[in-house]
Amino acid sequence: MNVPVNLKYTKDHEWIRVEGNNAFVGVTEFAQGELGDVVFVEIETVGETLSKGEAFGTIEAVKTVSDSYMPVSGTVVEKNPKIEATPDVINKDPYGDGWMIKIELSNPAELNELLTAEQYQAQIG
Repeated sequence: MNVPVNLKYTKDHEWIRVEGNNAFVGVTEFAQGELGDVVFVEIETVGETLSKGEAFGTIEAVKTVSDSYMPVSGTVVEKNPKIEATPDVINKDPYGDGWMIKIELSNPAELNELLTAEQYQAQIG
């Protein structure tokens, strides 16, 4: 299972990659494997400021529909246009082209509460 060491993780299987005061958020390889083939992604929170733990969108897969949650507080500044046209990019490249949203961080200190790659790997076994 691929768990990149340059990312932080949540117990709900989201990842975050920080770039300055912004960050990209997506779901982990483990999560997309559990979901199955992703067929639709709904994100209607662009422009909204959300707290850590709030849902920012949903992923619809063949098996189920699942909410995606903010790993930290911030303002959703962009959603990935690739996932609207080809939502299965989340299955093919969850840590690259399959990112879901870009956020502007509200409280960077919250990053310290997230899991490291090693801690996340231990959680998923």
